[in-house]
Amino acid sequence: MKFTLMDYQEDAVQVVLVNLQKARKRWREDGDKHAFSLTATTGAGKTVMAAAVLEALFHGNEEYGFEPDRGAVVVWFSDDPSLNQQSLNRLMEASDRLHTGNLCPVEYPFNRDRLEAGKVYFLNTQKLGKGSLLVRGADADEAGIERDGRQLLIMPDLQCLTFWDILQNTIEDPALTLYLVLDEAHRGMKTAASRDKPTIVKRLINGQGAVPGIPVVLGISATVERFNTAMAEMKNHITMPNVVVDAAKVQASGLLKDTIVLDIPDEAGEFCTVLLRRGVNLLRESSEAWARYAERQDPAAQVLPLMVFQVPNAPDPNDIGKAIDTIMQAWPELRPDAFAHVFGEHATLTFGRHTVPYIAPERVQGSRWVRVLIAKDAISTGWDCPRAEVMVSFRPARDKTHIIQLLGRMIRSPLARRIPGNERLNSVNCLLPFFDKDTVESVVRALLTGSEDEPPPPGRRVVIDPREMTPNPAVPEAVWEKLLTLPSQSIPKRQSQPVKRLSILAHELARDDLLPDGGKKAHAELHKVLDGLRARYAGEIEAARKSVLKVEGKTIKSDLEGREMLFDDFVESADYAVIEEAYRRAARGLSGDLAKTYARVLANAAPGMDALDNLVEAQTTIAALGLVPEIGESLAAEAEKLANQWLNHHRIPIKNLPDARQEVYRQIREMSAEPQDIELARPRVWMQPTTLREVDGSTRNLPRFERHLLCDEEGLFPEDFGSWESEVILTELRREGTIAWYRNPSRTSQDSLGITYVDGGETKILRPDFIFFTQLPDGGGIVADMVDPHGIHLSDALPKLRGLARYAEVNRAFFRRIEAVAKMGETFRVLDLMEASVRQAIAGATSIKSLYLGEKASDYK
Repeated sequence: MKFTLMDYQEDAVQVVLVNLQKARKRWREDGDKHAFSLTATTGAGKTVMAAAVLEALFHGNEEYGFEPDRGAVVVWFSDDPSLNQQSLNRLMEASDRLHTGNLCPVEYPFNRDRLEAGKVYFLNTQKLGKGSLLVRGADADEAGIERDGRQLLIMPDLQCLTFWDILQNTIEDPALTLYLVLDEAHRGMKTAASRDKPTIVKRLINGQGAVPGIPVVLGISATVERFNTAMAEMKNHITMPNVVVDAAKVQASGLLKDTIVLDIPDEAGEFCTVLLRRGVNLLRESSEAWARYAERQDPAAQVLPLMVFQVPNAPDPNDIGKAIDTIMQAWPELRPDAFAHVFGEHATLTFGRHTVPYIAPERVQGSRWVRVLIAKDAISTGWDCPRAEVMVSFRPARDKTHIIQLLGRMIRSPLARRIPGNERLNSVNCLLPFFDKDTVESVVRALLTGSEDEPPPPGRRVVIDPREMTPNPAVPEAVWEKLLTLPSQSIPKRQSQPVKRLSILAHELARDDLLPDGGKKAHAELHKVLDGLRARYAGEIEAARKSVLKVEGKTIKSDLEGREMLFDDFVESADYAVIEEAYRRAARGLSGDLAKTYARVLANAAPGMDALDNLVEAQTTIAALGLVPEIGESLAAEAEKLANQWLNHHRIPIKNLPDARQEVYRQIREMSAEPQDIELARPRVWMQPTTLREVDGSTRNLPRFERHLLCDEEGLFPEDFGSWESEVILTELRREGTIAWYRNPSRTSQDSLGITYVDGGETKILRPDFIFFTQLPDGGGIVADMVDPHGIHLSDALPKLRGLARYAEVNRAFFRRIEAVAKMGETFRVLDLMEASVRQAIAGATSIKSLYLGEKASDYK
C-alpha cells in the first residue's frame, strides 16, 4: 500500500479478510454462498480499505496472517460508469500492487470463456441491461434479437459468449473463487430508482437459470440496514457479521472537517446578492488563509479552495450570468476562466455574457483552475471535493435534502489531516439565502444525527452564524508557553505492533535527517535483543528446534478380522517446505523484515557450510524463536522502550517540523499499547456561536467572558455554559492573580487536552473543561490550574474521576491545582486530586456521591 492505514481502517481490513477467508472456505467445502458489508460514513476511506483488502486477497498479507487466494477473481459492480472509473483511479492511487494490468473495465467486445484469477473486473448496471451487446442473446425472448432461418440466435460480432455465460464458467471452475464487490451498495439496493436496476443486481447476486449465484458478496455501503434487508429478501446467501466502522473514530482521525458553518438571513427578504458576495468574501479569506499556512509550513500544502454555487434544477441562464457578474465584482482578481459547471448537458453553456465549460465531477478536485463550480443537486454519487470550502445555494427551502447530500461531498479535509489549532481551515461554509431559521435547524439535525444514507458523525459541529475567535492580544506569551507544556494523552491502540512501530519511526526519523540510517540502526538494536534472548532461553529454543525439525504423526491400521484399529506413531525429519512454513509463522509474530535481516546475520555468522545450508539453519533458529512465547513478549517490550526513547530524545526537533510531519509522529506515538503523552497544538482560529435559539423560536445572545485565550474583536469569548460551568468560571476569575483561562475543546483536535480513563475494560478519552492561568507574585512565573465541573449523574462519572486522579498523580508537576467540582444540592463541592489521600479514596470508591459528601471533599469557594 502507498498509504499508511488509520487504526480504524486496519481493524476493518482485518475483519473483512477474516470474513472473506471463512466465506471462501465454506463455499469450497459446503457450497454455501455468503454476503456481508463494509459500512462506513462518507470520507472514511472505504476505497482505500478496499485496496488493502484486494492486495491481501491476491498477494497475501503476513501482518494479518492472511494467505493469498490464488484463484481469486473480483467483479467490482456499481450503478454508475463514472463511479467505476473513479474507484479504479482511487485503487491505483492507494495501492502499489493494483495497476492497469489487473484492474480491468469490462467493455464490448469481451471475448473469453471465463474471468482470470488475480484481476478486478469493473462492471456497471448499464452493461448488463437490455440492449447491451455484452449480454445480447442471454434472454431468448428479448425483442430485437437476430435469428437465422432456423430460429437460432445470432450472437453479436466478436462476442462468442454472453457475459452471463462467462460468469457461469467462472463460478463453476473449481480453480477459481468469484467475489462480488458492490460499490455504494445501499444505492444499488433501492427499488424505486428504476425497474431494471434491482432486477440486474439480484440476478447478478442470486444467479438465474443456469447461471449460479456469486459465492461471496461484499457490499461497500454507507448504511448497513438497506443492504441487510435486500440480502435477506434474496435468501440465497448466508449473511455474515457486517464490518461497521465507528463514525466517531473517522471524525477523530482528522480526515473529515470538524465544523459546518451555516449562514442564513436574519429576516425574510431577497438576500441572494448579499449572501453571494459574502460567500465570495469567505472564499477569498479561505484562499488567503491557506496561502499563509502554506508559506509558514510547506508550499506543497498549498490548497486552492473553491466555491460551489448551487442552483435550482431549471435555472434561468441569465440569472446565473448575473450571479457570475456579482462574483467577479466581489473578487476582481478572479480569472474569467475560473468557472465550470457539472450540469447534465455535459457541454459548454452560455450564462448571460459568460461561457462556462462542463467538467466531470471526479475531475474537479484535481483541476486547480476551477474556483467556482456551478451545480444543481447532489452532482454525482461518490464525488467529493475536499477543497470545496464554501457553498452558496439558491435552491428553495424545500430542497434541504439536496443541500445535505452536497455538503456530504464537501466534508473531506483537503490535506487528509486536521490543521492544528485552526478551525477556519477545518470547516466548510454553507450560505442559504432562501432558508429560514426553522428549516436550517432541520438541516442541522440531519447533519448531526445522520440520515437514511449516512450514519451519525459524532464529533462534528454545525454552527449558525458564528464569529471568529483569534488569540487574545492581552494574554502574555508566557501563558501560551505554559499551555503548550501541559501533557495531553492519546488512546492506545488495541492491537499494537511495537516492532512495526519502531521500524516506522526509524524510517520517518531518517527521512527528516534526525536519525540517518534509522532503519538499519533499529534492526541492529533488535538483533542485539534477540542475541540476548537466545542466550537466556537457550534450553527452550533447543526444544523448539527439535519440534521444528521433526514431523510427528500416527499411522492407522485396520484389523478387519479382529474388527479393531491400531495406531502406530511415526517421526519423520522435516523437509525445507516444513521449515520454511514454520519460519514464516515466526516471522509474522516477530516482524517479517526483522526476521529477514536477522536470518542474514545468523547465516553470515555460521561457519563451514554453504550459503543455502546457512540460510536454512538460520530460518530454523528463527522458527524456534517464534515458538517460545517469552521471546516475542520481551522483543516487543524492548522495541516499545526504544521507540519511546527515540521519540523523547527527538521531541524538540520534531516540534520544529511542519505540521504534516508532526502529524506523522503523533500517529506513531498513538500506535503504542499504552497511553502516550502528546503535545498540545497552539490554537489560532476558532469558530464560536454567538446566539442561542430558544424553544419558542426567539433568540438570545450568549454570555461573553473576558480573559479567554481566544476572543472576538472586543476581547470577549461567547459560550453557552450551564450554571455549573458559569459558576466555576466566575469563581476562578475572581481569584487574585488569575490572568487568563482556556475552554478546553470537547471535540477531538490537537488543541484539546485529553486524559485517558478505563470504562468497562475499554480505554476512552475525557476532556476536562477548564484550565486557568495565574501570575504568581514577585516574578514567580505562570502556574496552571485544571478545574473540571464533574457531573455525577452519568454512568461513567466514577471511571472518569479515576482517570483524572491517575493523570494528576503522574503529571502533578505541571499544575498547581487539579480539582473536580460537583454540585451537591445547593452547594458546590470539590475534590483536590493533588492530594494522595484523595486519589486513594477515589481508587477504592464504589459511589461517586459518597466521595463528594465525605470528608475528602470540601466546599468549593
